[in-house]
Amino acid sequence: MAEPEFTLGIEEEYLLVDRDSLALREAPDGLLEACQEDLAEQVSPEYLQCQIEIGTRVARTIPEARDDLRRCRASVSRHAARWNLSPIAASCHPLADWKAQHHTDRERYNQLRQDLGGVVRRMLICGMHVHVGLNDDSLRADLLNQMAYFVPHLLALSTSSPFWQGIDTGLASYRLSVFDNLPRTGLPPRIESWEEYERSVAALVDIGVIEDATKIWWDIRPSHRFPTLETRICDVSPRLNHAVSLAAATQCIARMLWRLRRSNQRWRRYDNFLIAENRWRAQRYGVGGGLIDFGRGEIVPVPALLEELIDLVAEDADALGCMAELEATRDILQGGTSSERQRAVRDAAEAEGQDHDSQMRAVVRHLIEEFHADL
Repeated sequence: MAEPEFTLGIEEEYLLVDRDSLALREAPDGLLEACQEDLAEQVSPEYLQCQIEIGTRVARTIPEARDDLRRCRASVSRHAARWNLSPIAASCHPLADWKAQHHTDRERYNQLRQDLGGVVRRMLICGMHVHVGLNDDSLRADLLNQMAYFVPHLLALSTSSPFWQGIDTGLASYRLSVFDNLPRTGLPPRIESWEEYERSVAALVDIGVIEDATKIWWDIRPSHRFPTLETRICDVSPRLNHAVSLAAATQCIARMLWRLRRSNQRWRRYDNFLIAENRWRAQRYGVGGGLIDFGRGEIVPVPALLEELIDLVAEDADALGCMAELEATRDILQGGTSSERQRAVRDAAEAEGQDHDSQMRAVVRHLIEEFHADL
C-alpha cells in the first residue's frame, strides 16, 4: 500500500479589535487588499465583517506549515495596525454582542443568511481547520469515522472560548454551542464507503438543499476542494505554537490510522452516542474533567490520555519529522488551555478590584499579546 504524503494545510479565522477600545471593528476598506498583496488567495473575508480568514499553502512538513502560518499571522497583524487594529485568535470575543455585528455582503454569505435565518446571525465565532492530504477517496472514507474518535481530544486541548457577551459560560468551548445550531454539523455519520458518501451528498444537491459538500460542516469531513480529510473541531489557538502542535497531532493520528490499515487492522469504531459524550466533556471542561476511555470503562484524566496518544503515534511523528511539535502538546497542559489562561487573567483583574468590563478588556489585551508572542 503506497504511503500518502500526509501534506498539511491550516486555516484560521481571526477577530479584528480596536487597539484602544478593545471592541470589535469591521474590516476597513483596503485592509483585505493590503493583506492580499502579501498573501494573495491565502487571505479572505469571513461571514462577519469583523472577521478575516487565512490559509497556509500546502505544506510537506510541520516546520514548513509553521513558517507559513507565522507569515500569514504577521502579515494580517502588520496591515491591521495601519488602522489601529489587531487580530486576535480566540473563538469568541469576551465582550462583544453578536447583535451589533454585520455580515459580509457577498453572494455566498447573503445566501447563508437567507438559508439559515436567525441562527447564522449568532455566528460570532472563529475556528481552526487542519487538512491532511490523503489522495485516495476510499482511504478518506475509511479513516473518517475512525478519526472521529479523537475529535474530543483535539477539542479539549484547543479550547479558547469561555466567555460570551461578557458572561463566563462555564464552558471551555462556547463556540460549539453556537455552531451546533446550524444544520449538518457535529460528528459525521457512519460512512461505509466513498460511494455511500457521494450518494448522500448527491441526494441533497439534487434536491437543491445544498449546492455542494462545502455546506456540510461536520467536525471532520472529506474536503470538497482538496484531496484531504479536514478536521474542523478545534477552537482557534491564540498562540501560534499551540496551533502547530495541534496540527502535528492531527497529522500523526491520520498516519497512525493509515498504518493500522496497512496491517489489516483498524481503530475500533464507537457509536456517535458515546463519542458525543466525550465531545461534550471536552466542550464543558476542556482538559480539566477527563474523557471516557471506553475500553477501560472509566473516566481518565486528559494528561494521562495525552501521554498515551503521544506513545501511540510516536512512530508516526518520527516518520513525519514532527516529534518535537507533538511533544509540545504537553506545554498546553502545563501552561493551561487558552480558556484556563483567559479565566486566570480575569481572576487577577478581579482581585485587583477592577470592574467587570475592565476585567473583560484585560482578557482581550491578553489575547492580543498571545497572538504576537510567537511571531
